[in-house]
Parts: sequence; C-alpha cells; structure tokens
Amino acid sequence: MSSTVDVAALAGILDAARRERREVPPLTHAHPRLTVPDGYAVQAEGIRLREAQGERVVGLKMGFTSEAKRQQMNLGSPIFGVLTDRMRVQPGGVVRVGAGIHPRIEPEIAFRTKKELKGTVTRDEVLDACEAVFAAMEVLDSRFVGFKYFSLPDVVADNASSSLFVPGTLERGPRELDLTKLQMRMEVNGKVEGEARSDAISGDPVVSLIQLCALLAERGQVLPAGSLVLSGAATAAYLMKPGDHVRLTVDGLGTVEVTAAE
Repeated sequence: MSSTVDVAALAGILDAARRERREVPPLTHAHPRLTVPDGYAVQAEGIRLREAQGERVVGLKMGFTSEAKRQQMNLGSPIFGVLTDRMRVQPGGVVRVGAGIHPRIEPEIAFRTKKELKGTVTRDEVLDACEAVFAAMEVLDSRFVGFKYFSLPDVVADNASSSLFVPGTLERGPRELDLTKLQMRMEVNGKVEGEARSDAISGDPVVSLIQLCALLAERGQVLPAGSLVLSGAATAAYLMKPGDHVRLTVDGLGTVEVTAAE
C-alpha cells in the first residue's frame, strides 16, 4: 500500500457518496498513483465504517469474471468486494432505484460455504466446502460519475461497485449439476436482456471461488464457513428503471425475480 494514501479519508468520501446518493469523481483523478492494494485498503476501511453503522458481513462477490463485463467496463482482472446483510433483497422484492445512483442488475451463480477455504484450493476442495449453489442477481451501483472511466484501483476501493443482491430460493448441492453448462436468461419486462451459459463466468463458476481464495490469500485472509459468494456476472449489466420487472431463469436452479420502483 502506498504510504501517501489517506485510506480513512478516501473511504469516508465513498461512504458519504453512498449514503447521500451522489456521484464523486474517480479517486485516481486526485490520486493518480493509487494502486490496487491501496484500493483494497480503502475497501476494508469502508466495510469497517458500514459495520460501525450496524451492518454485518455475510459474504463476498467476484467482479470482472466474464468477458462481457470486462468489455463493458474496459477492465481486465478479477476483483472481489464484500457483501453485508443490508444489501440483501428478498426474491420477489423491490429494488428502489431512487435509493441508489445508477443501479444496474446482472445474472449470477451463487454459492454458500459450509467449511473455511484458504490459499491455493482445487475445484474438488471448493465443491466439498460448499453446501449449496443457487441462482442470484446482483445490483451494482458505482459511486463514480457516470459509472465509467474509472480504473481498477477505483472500483476495488468502491467495494467492487457492490450495492444489493437477490438470492434465489431453489438450492442444489454443488455436485448435482454440471455448473459449466447451465443456461442463464435474464428478462426485463418479458424481453430477454441477457443470455449466456454459466461457463461465461470464469469458464466455470467454481473457478471464481478458486480465484477468490487466491486474492484473499494475498491479503492474509480466508473465505469463512457460512459465506455467501456471488461468482460473477454471466452477461453485461442492465441499467434499471422504475417499473422494470426483472426475471432470471437458470437451468436446474429455477427463477429469481425482482421489481424496480422509484
């Protein structure tokens, strides 16, 4: 981490932007030497602020795991962010777009762990450590102006653009399905807005957890038992508008729905 970065100050800027629902310039505009490790330090301080406000960490999410998302955001490396209990939206619930800045929704495959994972892990070790796999949608909401023209350190600092997530209710054992061949279709108001096979996520959603464990190990961290993990988007994200009804259907994992309101 750069010794010139005021981590607390930068985390405070992003936390205030989130709470006040306003855009701010990318941090690298004022701090062009900001690094990815700096970004993770800012992210961690931002989570500490949220915990001080009564939130509880429930899991992690991976970002930039699909070619579609990397092209959409012109960024190239997988990253992770942190999920809290207040980010959860119940299936069939409502996302209030006016409570955000520019929320976008995307289809995911999610996992819940029953054992701790750490360091270099194999696919079998990940499957053994997970008790369930299920469909989910994530709502992204960057705090940066226009949701574009930011760098990797910026998006990491902004908790990988995390905002909300909608978990599915149909859970399967992680070995019950071929997780590389699940067809995923996201419809908005009955129109298909995103469609892909689950191998669009890192070639295999399980690989996202392998990558996550490696990223955590670089920071001396582990993936705890009981964690919910969003493995990354299979398609580009859709900009939500009031009145939108979003429905995700995943082979073998059922459907997840949510409605956008003002």
